[in-house]
Amino acid sequence: MIPYCKYQQGIHTEIYHPNNIKPISVFSDIISTVEFNHTGELLATGDKGGRVVIFQREQESKNQPHRRGEYNVYSTFQSHEPEFDYLKSLEIEEKINKIRWLPQQNAAYFLLSTNDKTVKLWKVSERDKRPEGYNLKDEDGRLRDPSMITMLRVPVLRPMDLMVEATPRRVFANAHTYHINSISVNSDYETYMSADDLRINLWNFEITNQSFNIVDIKPANMEELTEVITAAEFHPHHCNTFVYSSSKGTIRLCDMRASALCDRHSKFFEEPEDPSNRSFFSEIISSISDVKFSHSGRYIMTRDYLTIKVWDLNMENRPIETYQVHDYLRSKLCSLYENDCIFDKFECVWNGSDSVIMTGSYNNFFRMFDRNTKRDVTLEASRENSKPRAILKPRKVCVGGKRRKDEISVDSLDFSKKILHTAWHPSENIIAVAATNNLYIFQDKVN
Repeated sequence: MIPYCKYQQGIHTEIYHPNNIKPISVFSDIISTVEFNHTGELLATGDKGGRVVIFQREQESKNQPHRRGEYNVYSTFQSHEPEFDYLKSLEIEEKINKIRWLPQQNAAYFLLSTNDKTVKLWKVSERDKRPEGYNLKDEDGRLRDPSMITMLRVPVLRPMDLMVEATPRRVFANAHTYHINSISVNSDYETYMSADDLRINLWNFEITNQSFNIVDIKPANMEELTEVITAAEFHPHHCNTFVYSSSKGTIRLCDMRASALCDRHSKFFEEPEDPSNRSFFSEIISSISDVKFSHSGRYIMTRDYLTIKVWDLNMENRPIETYQVHDYLRSKLCSLYENDCIFDKFECVWNGSDSVIMTGSYNNFFRMFDRNTKRDVTLEASRENSKPRAILKPRKVCVGGKRRKDEISVDSLDFSKKILHTAWHPSENIIAVAATNNLYIFQDKVN
């Protein structure tokens, strides 16, 4: 049993329509991204309906110390609306692809959210006072007759119920021909990058009408296209360094000091394919769906369909660690191809100390791998077996032969229940797991 396998369910949340009257359609309810802020006090989720829901962690009280890990809804707002590109006759979905927090500089919080085409910078702030005693307006906001004003009043601030406001401060649009799959905030906190299938653009937070193209892999003849960009991320400490992954299973490390257009990579990470494992599906399952720098900046983690790999920045020819996420699906690739599940894009995350990694799987399973002990565990996020404050039991999948009582057969797995998006608190053992339209938050066992 690895140190991080016993988790308690802190909160299970269904996201409802802001008016809290009726649940919205199941499709628009599906969570499409999950992200803790830099302190872990806030957790943001985006869904296919274009909404962002922010949860805030409960402050510890002497009467209920166990409630410290619980998260409650802090703010909900509509980030993106469906649009239509009349020039290309294409409908632009409102679905939130990624959310990235900026470090907190003052009382307000800032986050980036993006759909397929447009990135927005949002300010989330609190207001608990309102001004009263205007001279030219009455209490309802109507203009007063200047001839009726006989004395000068000094406006005062009166206490009011706490209100959380979300306002768009910047809109970064019209820079991507293809769908945005990644955004990443630079360590200088002045710039960020957005990546689509063929290009990566560098933005300044203060400039919305201009971006710099730093990677362009589009061939002159689109018939010669052999790979696309699948994910990209800045180095956590070096503002000139970033990585991007491709559908061919390769990772390129680029240095912006070398040239303005990073067509030539500084390092190229690729594992040679074993010819004995070559199949019709090899190219599909080798496509990297997520790439993440470790917090230390020394390692890169990549997730393809069946495995998680950890790469050392100083060794390009092969990964230093490879973890099988659900190798029992190797015999099911044909049926997974037919139902399109083979194209699912699973994300991966590090814990705060880079010692444990986590990723999702099918049947609402998620996997954890301890890099020090090399032990792993499979846990399940579901309403049926997760009561509040109940300890999660490890699950096992039976591949063949006689099935034990506590095991589940690989033929019984529900491929419509999948955990694509997960997040780990930056300093504590608290994780957030998105299972379709449900959000589960688990925390380390509290004694």
